[in-house]
Amino acid sequence: MAVSGEKRPPSPAPASGGTARKLMLALFVSLSALLYKQLHPPPPKIPDSPGGPPITANRTRLSDGRYLAYLESGVPKEEAKYKIIFVHGFDSCRYDALPISTELARELGIYLLSFDRPGYAESDPHPGRTEKSIALDIAELADNLQLGPKFYLAGFSMGGEIMWSCLKYIPHRLSGVAILGPVGNYWWAGLPPNVSWEAWYQQLPQDQWAVWVAHHLPWLTYWWNSQKLFPASSVIAYNPALLSEEDKLIIPKFAHRTYMPQIRQQGEHECLHRDMMVGFGKWSWSPLQLEDPFAGSDGKGKKVHLWHGAEDLIVPVSLSRYISEKLPWVVYHELPTSGHLFPIADGMADAIVRSLLLGDDDNTQSA
Repeated sequence: MAVSGEKRPPSPAPASGGTARKLMLALFVSLSALLYKQLHPPPPKIPDSPGGPPITANRTRLSDGRYLAYLESGVPKEEAKYKIIFVHGFDSCRYDALPISTELARELGIYLLSFDRPGYAESDPHPGRTEKSIALDIAELADNLQLGPKFYLAGFSMGGEIMWSCLKYIPHRLSGVAILGPVGNYWWAGLPPNVSWEAWYQQLPQDQWAVWVAHHLPWLTYWWNSQKLFPASSVIAYNPALLSEEDKLIIPKFAHRTYMPQIRQQGEHECLHRDMMVGFGKWSWSPLQLEDPFAGSDGKGKKVHLWHGAEDLIVPVSLSRYISEKLPWVVYHELPTSGHLFPIADGMADAIVRSLLLGDDDNTQSA
């Protein structure tokens, strides 16, 4: 009981309505800023910009101002009988070109051009990248380097998926195409549900989620693949569970690349995440709707070759099987014991190129 005249400690004055509103607003702004930071990727480190990586590659400027870095190999293009542009896959760069032997390049007269796709290594990012824009980039790259009106294309994995875009948007520029272990989009029109679901469930559960987010909630792709609450893409993490028995023998060639730090140097969002957003995004068309771009051209037979390893644990083979069945103008090669990395197995690059340029399948295992 308080003694008469004893002073009590003052009670805190209740916050006025205006103060409470200010506190709530400040809290909302702080949480919004935190959420924005988590959902939005940092700006890319553009090559040759302040704070960005230095330029070490040959580069060419496109009509919209972006630069593509490229690498030339094989015989000089002025002497070449065949000119091939190679499109690299996921988490790769211009150095990951198809390893054609020097002997074959000289024998057939092959000039090989590879390039960093937008956002990879030393090519400028393209925030507006679509499945169409990369095909147009390739055509402009060929023009800038004066490859002539037509050239051959080969693409691996995510670069293999891009081959379908080139067949749709720049068929008049192509002499032939090799599609190697191509990524497939589970939502392409014309894929029966049973085929799509069969391929879907061949993925690890965490990859099912990562692909689902890239398709349905692309704005969440960066957060999904950078948060630590639960596993994100196992492909980005190089999960060894994705390697077939043959891939395990080949992986040292791929995993110990001295240039690996350059591949993601602009930030993972502009290369890896945007690859997922485009590759698994909402396409307005489907490869199953394509017609033979070489029909009646010169009577030399089929010029689109699709290769896939039957033991591929990264990209399900079932989509390639179905697409090749529905497109009779595609020559399908299924390698019964190979996984995803078959293009860099000893001798395979030469076999792929001979098949593309000469129709020579003697050294391949075709289904």
